Amino acid sequence: MSMGSEFKDFIARGNVVDLAVGVVIGGAFGAIVTKFVEQMIMPVVGLLTGGVNLDGMKIVLKAADEAAKTPEVAIGYGIVLGAIITFLIIAWVVFLMVKAINKVRPPAPAAPAGPTAEELLAEIRDLLKK
Repeated sequence: MSMGSEFKDFIARGNVVDLAVGVVIGGAFGAIVTKFVEQMIMPVVGLLTGGVNLDGMKIVLKAADEAAKTPEVAIGYGIVLGAIITFLIIAWVVFLMVKAINKVRPPAPAAPAGPTAEELLAEIRDLLKK
């Protein structure tokens, strides 16, 4: 089998196509949720926190020296806090959406019940007796 036909078989598998569709839809969904959080939720969070700008929060380790043209050295913990808050809000929104979708979606049919452990052991015992 040539590499070209192997690649064709690989790409033609349903799960590869499903994965590609999932990645594209996931990227688009992520963009929607991110914009929702940035434009709808974070302004409310900013209002509740008194307009605190998390991006400006930092610990300056060494101030910038304009004479020596050296930049400031700082730990920007505010950006990390903002990213954590954004992540938690996005996770909460996704959780609520999944919960709503699960309420609308009919329950999956139950898998047929198999034999119990006792029934399997009894069957093994009977086979060993023969």
